[in-house]
Amino acid sequence: MSNDKPDSATNPAAKLWGGRFSEATDAFVERFTASVTFDQRMALEDIQGSLAHAQMLSEVGVLSGDEYHQIADGLKEIAAEIETGDFPWSVQLEDVHMNIEARLTERIGATGKKLHTGRSRNDQVATDIRLWLRGRIDLIGAELTRLQTGLVDLAEREADTIMPGFTHLQSAQPVTFGHHLLAWNAMLSRDFERLMDCRKRVNRSPLGAAALAGTSYPIDRARTAELLGFDAPTENSLDSVSDRDFAIEFCAFAALLLTHLSRASEELVLWTSSQFDFIDLPDRFCTGSSIMPQKKNPDVPELVRGKTGRVNGHLIALLTLMKSQPLAYNKDNQEDKEPLFDAADTALDCLRAFADMVPALKAKKENMLAAAAKGFSTATDLADYLVRKGIAFRDAHEIVGQSVSFAIEEEKDLAELSLEQLQQFSTDIGEDVFEVLTLEGSVAARNHIGGTAPDQVRSACTRARAQIEERH
Repeated sequence: MSNDKPDSATNPAAKLWGGRFSEATDAFVERFTASVTFDQRMALEDIQGSLAHAQMLSEVGVLSGDEYHQIADGLKEIAAEIETGDFPWSVQLEDVHMNIEARLTERIGATGKKLHTGRSRNDQVATDIRLWLRGRIDLIGAELTRLQTGLVDLAEREADTIMPGFTHLQSAQPVTFGHHLLAWNAMLSRDFERLMDCRKRVNRSPLGAAALAGTSYPIDRARTAELLGFDAPTENSLDSVSDRDFAIEFCAFAALLLTHLSRASEELVLWTSSQFDFIDLPDRFCTGSSIMPQKKNPDVPELVRGKTGRVNGHLIALLTLMKSQPLAYNKDNQEDKEPLFDAADTALDCLRAFADMVPALKAKKENMLAAAAKGFSTATDLADYLVRKGIAFRDAHEIVGQSVSFAIEEEKDLAELSLEQLQQFSTDIGEDVFEVLTLEGSVAARNHIGGTAPDQVRSACTRARAQIEERH
């Protein structure tokens, strides 16, 4: 069995499309236009699509039963070569499709040339990309589910852990750590919904659209869609071969996902700093300094934060790639794969890192509680207390502002002021005020759906876990 490839540098007709050409492709142009170095990662999807196409051709009578079996056996042998790393890839054969087709012809002879009947590389590559991306979406969905499961479990364990809640990165009101973690989960829940919505549009079969206008052969597009697990064939042949909306939509999902992971990463970086010291990350998710022996750097969240820019760039690249293309297929579309591949790889890797790391977070509860006690985080509770006493909210706001100003001068928190000191700003303040000025009282008072009260956090965890379990 020979591994020799056609010598396209001396024989232009050796190209599978070379019949019309009288001179060989320039050696630089051959390298410049080839895509096999990166599209070979779709090789098994290409074979999967070819097997379905060949089966359909045999069922409609375009291929004989014997021809189909020769092709199917040959393709399965090639798949085995690819999986073991023994396949002889050739830049001269341009792309994954031509490499596999040429190899098939080498193996089974002229029958291999019949495989391409009724299709084009245009609908072939559009099918391959959708099959490849569908598989990656399923992997990403599984990792996203694993991360959310870890988040919800951790949130439930930390339902009573009090920490400061921030606006403008200033201490605002006390919340629970569990409540904060569920905010991350809410973002990721939307990401999962977007991913599954994207999958619906990915899961359409362009196979049979051929180059741009369909084919005169009696093909059955619904059958190939069924064999490949697609929901249905695409509707319009021109759009089928030129559409890359699904790739853009996936990259938009990935950009939002990484934006959310980046926001969480920023908080992890802050919380592990000595200035906050809210959490501890296990050593396996950190690195040290080559010069400062005391350092423990949160490299995993920092790198996830950094990778967000790269995925955002892929989204812009694909939008720009498609913005000026006339119908139907153009060579520009060769540039769709590397951004899409990298966006999917990066999203998957970042999710894996987070799904491993989040369950291992250790809350430093005493530090969180001490930080929540600073910055007058129960000031809003005092205002609400006064409103319940019949004072208009704007007047209550003014009274509390004066109380805070006084406490700053005294270098005390509101809860540390005496009743007499508080009453100089309002005689409506009574002994019961200290119930609302405690951190525990503050968080417990937010006892409604979406609130930070520990009981609500636990209920929210139950609902979130039920949503996750519905996916299986």
